[in-house]
Amino acid sequence: SQLKELLNVSDMPEETPSTNPFQATSSKRKVKDRIGTVIFACFTYFVLACALFIFGKITYDGAPVLFTSEAPFINTKFFAESPQTLVEFTNGAGELIRMDQTDFTVFKEENPDATINDEHTFSYSGGGIAGPLVGTALLVIVCMAVSLFVGVAAAVYLCEYAKKGKLVGAIRLAIMNLAGVPSIVYGLFGFAFFCLAPWFPVFTYEVNIETTIGAFKIPLTDGYLSFQGWGNSLLAGGMTLAVMALPVIIAACEESLKAVPRGFREASLALGASKWQCIRTAVLPYAAPGILTASVLGVTRVAGETAPIMFTAAVADKAKLPWQDAQGSGVFWFSDMLTQSVQALPYHIYTVSAKLPADEAINDMRYGSVFVFLLLVVGFAMISVILRARYRKKLKW
Repeated sequence: SQLKELLNVSDMPEETPSTNPFQATSSKRKVKDRIGTVIFACFTYFVLACALFIFGKITYDGAPVLFTSEAPFINTKFFAESPQTLVEFTNGAGELIRMDQTDFTVFKEENPDATINDEHTFSYSGGGIAGPLVGTALLVIVCMAVSLFVGVAAAVYLCEYAKKGKLVGAIRLAIMNLAGVPSIVYGLFGFAFFCLAPWFPVFTYEVNIETTIGAFKIPLTDGYLSFQGWGNSLLAGGMTLAVMALPVIIAACEESLKAVPRGFREASLALGASKWQCIRTAVLPYAAPGILTASVLGVTRVAGETAPIMFTAAVADKAKLPWQDAQGSGVFWFSDMLTQSVQALPYHIYTVSAKLPADEAINDMRYGSVFVFLLLVVGFAMISVILRARYRKKLKW
């Protein structure tokens, strides 16, 4: 009691723990805070509403193409066949009939007396999307095999080995600038560098005299190693996409490496590890979730690009899959497969949406292709989230 009297505690107001000292006290400030909150919320929910509308529209139009009311409840034909011409006609009873070109040819052979009126054909609007799906997958595989190796190596050098200076600063600035270059520029670069340049080698049985700058006979075989360029091919398209994905992957990997605590490196070096042993055992494993995210970001960017593959790899119509049309055996077969042009889903969507006249007959191909592409992007995002979460659970700092 004497201490309270000395300190005058009884005269001091009691503190209320629920009071926020930063909360607005005047009515004007409260109104301004509410108005600001409402404005920010409106912008946020507007973006969310736009995304939901776009995804909902694509799902509403495309889901009926992929899913059926009968077992197996999935339109397997849409995934198993490559695009082909769609034929539309009316029979003698005036019924509108639509058939793929192969089915229409069989129908005419089996029914030579059938009445066919108002026949119309629509290119690339029948069949399925097996060819574009396979071509897109192969392009992404080639792209990521190159860009991940080069991107992670470049990020490790910039973050762990390179000393701060004007040169490293210029390299980082160049990487940032490359991330903002339009895709059409990458397409033109890939066309000039990877398609037209003759210094890239291929394994072949027949040397192209017009483009080769040198060919060497391979012993014990009938083939050659010819420096004649790749032309419009899967390899040229994949390398172009790899160059396009490199800025995103390098920047993301470098940030992941920087996020690893410095103490991990110091402890590893203090125990006698070399610089590379330190990076391999004490840095890269803990940066793996970020590197994984970077790889998925690179995939989602390059998988949807149209301009680069349009100039370097894609064709609108191809009857066979790349490995079905490859010639030779062994390394010659593999080289021939990589130097073939392929179909790609983004270019296929562009072709059926922009190059063909608006007609109800081709809506199934348009909506179905876009819906499948949306599912691919969402699938990549989900895989990224799941794998990153699992890595983070295993790695405890």
